[in-house]
Amino acid sequence: MQAVYAELRIEITKGSDDAVPIAVVPFTNRTNQALPADIARIIDANLLRSGDFVTLPTNKMLSLPDKSGDVYFRDWKMLGQSFVLVGQVSSDAAGRRFHVQYELMDVYNQKRVVGELISSSTTGMRQLAHRISDKIYEAITGVRGAFSTKIAYVTLDLKGDDAEYRLQLADADGQRSKTLFKSAKPVLSPSWSNDATRIAYVSFESGRPAIYIQNIKTGKRKQITNFRGLNSSPMWSPDDKKLLMTLSKDGNAEIYSYHIASASLDRLTNHYGIDTEGSWSRDGRRIVFTSDRSGTPQIYEMDLVERRPERLTFKGRYNARPRFSYDGEKVYFVHKSTRDYHIASMNADGTDQYILTDTPLDESPSVSPNGRMIIYATKRNGKGVLGVVSVDGDSKYFLPSSHGEVREPSWSPFLN
Repeated sequence: MQAVYAELRIEITKGSDDAVPIAVVPFTNRTNQALPADIARIIDANLLRSGDFVTLPTNKMLSLPDKSGDVYFRDWKMLGQSFVLVGQVSSDAAGRRFHVQYELMDVYNQKRVVGELISSSTTGMRQLAHRISDKIYEAITGVRGAFSTKIAYVTLDLKGDDAEYRLQLADADGQRSKTLFKSAKPVLSPSWSNDATRIAYVSFESGRPAIYIQNIKTGKRKQITNFRGLNSSPMWSPDDKKLLMTLSKDGNAEIYSYHIASASLDRLTNHYGIDTEGSWSRDGRRIVFTSDRSGTPQIYEMDLVERRPERLTFKGRYNARPRFSYDGEKVYFVHKSTRDYHIASMNADGTDQYILTDTPLDESPSVSPNGRMIIYATKRNGKGVLGVVSVDGDSKYFLPSSHGEVREPSWSPFLN
């Protein structure tokens, strides 16, 4: 991989009214050196960004304990806190390995909820902070945290008449970005394999669209399609043995299942309308996709045994880019309301449609692996940025880049 290119910044614009109050106390530095990362600050930012928590500013804390025995519950209860996180950082004699002790305290029940001693190298401190954030999130909400995951996205940098597209990987908070691939031609539709070792995407580097698979660790790439016409919208099957894709090699845009090992194709749709943007259900038995067979782009579902498409959306003249929730009970998609494009949700049977975003040009939704957040591409101040919204629409933040436009996000699965 290449060096850091352009990290994303976080701009929180909306939090949930039901957010849980938590105080993340600065961790005491018991080493003889400056720490490579501020563990408590990263954890605080992660929890606040989730929308499920509201954190207490340090300047409003009455004390700064670093272990459970020094926590005076009455003080924290007076400050309206439900939980307090305390901790300290030490190091080995050589100062090359850090040891982090943290404890999460339940203020109202006056007990420790979770805590452990974990170690990290200098370069692993941010990841350690994300790991602790995951533990805290799960201990309180009962849902696995997704702070240790990654996001893939495409940046576009225009330099006069020249364009540079980069496929980027970053932590879920936009930090530690690295370039996986760059090209003067468009790069589209990155899709993570479920084992998180590979990414499939579309590149126009040869002058026309083709689908590639790239190994994230080694950087090795393999072109898997080069058919005439469209080669687009790759998405991995739950077992990583197949890719859904849109091909127009037979004269019309249809959805195919591509078996990676045998390089064989199975045509799933057969209609004179345009069928595209297919997405698997987690059990691999169904797909949802976009089709204009009714006259306008709408979302359809199809059982892969019976193969009889059923239309799901009837509100609005444009509904596209569907993605199943991880439990298969919801579908998230792009919905055009009047003149604007928003991210919306609905039940998997098409009922209870609900708009989640209010920015005008939202597209490319991708669901976090714990099912709590959706990342998408949008425009702010005329510039392409990434937005993240909770699945109930109650919290939102943006991930703009200081360098170039950002688009085409894809949230990784859990990494362990």
